[in-house]
Amino acid sequence: MAGRQREEMQDVTLLGNQGVKYKFGYDPDILESFDNKHPDNDYWVKFNCPEFTSLCPITGQPDFATIYISYIPGEKMVESKSLKLYLFSFRNHGDFHEDCVNIIMKDLIKLMDPKYIEVWGKFTPRGGISIDPYCNYGKAGTKFEQMAEHRLMNHDMYPEKVDNR
Repeated sequence: MAGRQREEMQDVTLLGNQGVKYKFGYDPDILESFDNKHPDNDYWVKFNCPEFTSLCPITGQPDFATIYISYIPGEKMVESKSLKLYLFSFRNHGDFHEDCVNIIMKDLIKLMDPKYIEVWGKFTPRGGISIDPYCNYGKAGTKFEQMAEHRLMNHDMYPEKVDNR
């Protein structure tokens, strides 16, 4: 890696590290970020995580979901391997579906301070019902604050095909 690129990625320690250990308890400290090379451009970064698992806090039964994370970066971006390990850390974490997506969003806001972010969990049915919580955030005092309100008020009016159940 060239010297400048190595310097820009100094906070990224998990990518390419073959000795990474998976954590089996919720751990937001796993998340890593790197500098956005295009902070003046508004563009989407989307992650689809079809193998998310957590535990029901009451029964201890596993819950399975596809987690969709979409954001418009500011100065920082989340490194994808750290995101994978972070999402894996929910494996033995007991929280309701709604809590999981809000925790994920808040941890990513703390890490990156994005212009805009949304997290949508599409959980597989258990007991004959599925739960699909959605949350979003737009940076206060910017056009993204109004965008967040608009997207929340119009969310799921035209639902896409759900393919994880």
